[in-house]
Amino acid sequence: MIGSSRTAMFSALRCSCAVVAVLTAGCVTVGPDYAAPTPAVPDQWQQTVLDEMSSDEPDIIRWWALLEDPQLTGYIERARQGNPGLMEAVARIREARAVRAIAAGERVPDLNGSGGAIRERTSETFFPPEVDGNRTSNLYEYGANASWEADVWGRVRRLVESADANLEASVESYRDVLVLLNAQVALAYTDVRTSQDRIDYTRGNIKTQKDALKLVEDRNKAGLASDLEVRQAELNLYRTQAFLPVLQARLTAAMNQLGVLLGEPPSTLHAELAASKPIPKATGELLLGIPGDLIRRRPDIRAAERTLASQTARVGVATAELYPQFNILGRFSIVTTNFDDLGDWDNRGWSVGGVFSWNLFDGGRVRGQIDVEDARTEQALRRYEQTVLDALEDVETSMSDYAREQERRASLAKSVFAAQESVRLVLILYRTGLTDFQNVLDMQRSLFEQQDEFADSEGQVTGNLIRIYTALGGGWDPDELPAI
Repeated sequence: MIGSSRTAMFSALRCSCAVVAVLTAGCVTVGPDYAAPTPAVPDQWQQTVLDEMSSDEPDIIRWWALLEDPQLTGYIERARQGNPGLMEAVARIREARAVRAIAAGERVPDLNGSGGAIRERTSETFFPPEVDGNRTSNLYEYGANASWEADVWGRVRRLVESADANLEASVESYRDVLVLLNAQVALAYTDVRTSQDRIDYTRGNIKTQKDALKLVEDRNKAGLASDLEVRQAELNLYRTQAFLPVLQARLTAAMNQLGVLLGEPPSTLHAELAASKPIPKATGELLLGIPGDLIRRRPDIRAAERTLASQTARVGVATAELYPQFNILGRFSIVTTNFDDLGDWDNRGWSVGGVFSWNLFDGGRVRGQIDVEDARTEQALRRYEQTVLDALEDVETSMSDYAREQERRASLAKSVFAAQESVRLVLILYRTGLTDFQNVLDMQRSLFEQQDEFADSEGQVTGNLIRIYTALGGGWDPDELPAI
């Protein structure tokens, strides 16, 4: 009896395996096969207007090294270790990896173990004493159930394909956060140094204007200058002094922002940044590459493309619901009323077989879901195209801003020199009585304005250079991934 029972069980297993082989041999993968889009981009940039801009392939993995500021480099490395936003992006990669593991788990059978012990008493109403004198009994059972979906139409394969692409998109999103973080740290640091430059110029002008006030007060005591001239000199000085707190507030805000970007309390860096240092500047030729390189390098474009791939696979997942689903089922158990007989092979029970289900009518629900996924795929495609256009705009605009600001800075440097000479000469003329004090006031105001604008322009040039490298997608290493 045992031998024949085993033979029957193995025959059923062989039959089920044969059914599985037939089903999987004819597997197809429904839904559209993904093909990466090829957006049209120009052959060359339009804004390469300066001699220092070149279309050679740039090496911008660590572009901040070109600014030759060790303190900035140190801050960027600290931000990459401590910024909460970057850590959040790492957590999203872990989430996507876990989702991918869930999807891949549908490729293999589900196996569930179970067991139990029951003691029961029968009712005298339904089983009189003459029928069943023993009203209590025990039941012991343990075993396992298995089920497996034969992925005939590729539903599971498309699900895994979607999860794979989504995982890759999460990695690219992390890289995009990294690119933006590098830029934010560099821009905040540049803002700190720019504010310090402007403060230094302002303090220099305050000293010059105090000297002018002292001069006109001495001349007033000697009867050589009017009270009006004294008041005008005071007005000039106090107006300049009133600008100083504004710059100091901006400096504090930039220091606070930089500290937060590093994942530290806002005031952490105040002592480190207290001493003024020059605004970081890049030397040498600016390498831009060609527009086609942007598609391969910008993480936000790469993430949008992977999101499109993931969503395209979801169409196949929905389409598979139109077709029948085949499942292989198996069960094995030991059932006995005596605990000591749980190891007795004669108390076994088993079943092996296959079932299928087919939703023949659902009121258009499945086709409606397919339409939903198709529409979402179209949205993902348009987002990808818009991301490419936005990236091209970022590069062109940042290059134009950089070029124009370079020209502005060159003119401001000349105007600062002219203003300095004007102040020196007008003071000589005023002391000798060859010009009135109004010219002194005008020249001092002009010097202050030109120096402040020049310092601001210096910061703008560096900021626009940072924006170029950010727009080009610089700041991440393809061989470097976070520890997950």
